[in-house]
Amino acid sequence: MGEYFLTEDFLLQGKVAKRLYHEYVKGLPIIDYHCHLVPAEIAADKQFANLTDIWLRGDHYKWRALRSLGVPEKFITGDASDEEKFHVWAKMVPQTVRNPLFHWSHMELKNVFGVEEYLNEKSAASIYSSCNELLKKRSHTTRALLQSFKVEYIGTTDEPWDNLQYHQQLHAENYSIRVCPSFRPDKILQIANKESFLHHLQLLQSSSGVSIKDLSSLLEALQHRIDFFHTNGCRVSDHGLTQMPAKFIFSAALEKEFASFVTGNENSYSDPDTFMGYVLMELCKMYQAKDWVQQFHLGPIRNNNTRLNKKLGADCGFDSIGDFPQALQMSLFFDQLDQADRLAKTVIYNINPSDNEVFATMLGNFNDGSIKGKMQFGSGWWFLDQKDGMEKQLNALSNMGLISTFIGMITDSRSFLSFPRHEYFRRILCNLIGDEMEKGILPNDEKWMGEILQNISYHNAKEYFNL
Repeated sequence: MGEYFLTEDFLLQGKVAKRLYHEYVKGLPIIDYHCHLVPAEIAADKQFANLTDIWLRGDHYKWRALRSLGVPEKFITGDASDEEKFHVWAKMVPQTVRNPLFHWSHMELKNVFGVEEYLNEKSAASIYSSCNELLKKRSHTTRALLQSFKVEYIGTTDEPWDNLQYHQQLHAENYSIRVCPSFRPDKILQIANKESFLHHLQLLQSSSGVSIKDLSSLLEALQHRIDFFHTNGCRVSDHGLTQMPAKFIFSAALEKEFASFVTGNENSYSDPDTFMGYVLMELCKMYQAKDWVQQFHLGPIRNNNTRLNKKLGADCGFDSIGDFPQALQMSLFFDQLDQADRLAKTVIYNINPSDNEVFATMLGNFNDGSIKGKMQFGSGWWFLDQKDGMEKQLNALSNMGLISTFIGMITDSRSFLSFPRHEYFRRILCNLIGDEMEKGILPNDEKWMGEILQNISYHNAKEYFNL
């Protein structure tokens, strides 16, 4: 099969790119400011049962690929044994070429388990056995894995009513890696689904100690939780939306209707869009007062497959890129905050690559000289966190903003094996800059360019999040 493709110079196609990566970027720590790791698993220093447990469970990227290859659900999320599920995945990996899963899977096996051979039907048994043996050792617990990747900071994703007990535990024991919560209030904005909304409103009420009877008490409860999160190290909020809200002016009639709705006198709420816009606007003012960073992930269509979604639930691989208009609503929302000088540091992520230039140019409207890179065009997200998607995001940001202020990559992952995505990004970044240096498009000054690459990979994020 020829030389194994994951060499030291993987993705680095020129001499300059190789030097930039190995001499300037390779050894830098990781600031993973947005992910979905479970804090309880870090606090418990979890030891995983086997390779399927740590690698395949919960990974909807792999699930989508397996379904495309005609694999029955039994071997994906069903009742097949862990070993059976792994062997099915291994058999199918050779058919994932040119999908990022092919690169990620082999990088994760190499970086974490020292495997330097292709995963396929023939190698499956030996790889499963050797990796399982390593997972029995203290060198492959959750904390040991984070240490091995030189992770310095983790931003988890947490509901407003979370008690943050595991963050508190880690802080109390002076754990060397900062594991901080991020405030994700999406469910309290989705008033159109009455049953779900009232359930989560009750959770907010219980956790805040505020009886929520009207709009002012709702905002009071949210402020209580923001204060609690802040006390427990939170400096970041996060929101998953199709678009920024376009309406955010609340009338007395809508306020009266909301009070009636939460007390059970209304079957539905007449203007969910304005409710979301108003509450989100007020939340953003609370974030700015705390000097938090606010993140907005925009554009997906979720839960497209009704039949399978009912059977398997959310986050099982039935989401896709949406084609929603973004520019005007972003402009209106950010401008409303900026007019009152209440616009916090902001990171926006697009899922549709056709929005790259829209996002990159929108941010420049609201950089005001108060903070370097105040408005950030987030890294390639979800369907775009692959080589082509990253390069397009970097090129759009370079052409229409300043790549030198970029705060770099995130994993956005639930897996403790996903940290090679930072390496993947750094290699792609070094190759992009190194190639232009060799072509004479950029100055052939490795110290100059190397420092910029170090900033993008690590130092900018450290400064931006005040770490």
